Amino acid sequence: DLLPADDRWRHQHGTPGHGRSHVMPALIPPYATVPVEGGRLALGTWQSICLVDLNVDNEERRVRLSFLAG
Repeated sequence: DLLPADDRWRHQHGTPGHGRSHVMPALIPPYATVPVEGGRLALGTWQSICLVDLNVDNEERRVRLSFLAG
C-alpha cells in the first residue's frame, strides 16, 4: 500500500511503477550484516534472512556475499 505499482511512479525506463524499485531501498536496506560463529549464521530463534526483489523488469539478479574475518 505504501509504494503501489502503478504509473504514479514515473521513471525513464522500465514498466509502469518501476520507479518504486528505486524508492524501496530508503525503506528496506539493500544489505544485511550477520555475525558468523563457528561457521554458522548467528541468528536468533525467530530470525531468518530473505531476499525481496520487487523489480520485475530484471529477469536475472546477482547476489554478492562478503565475509570479513573477525
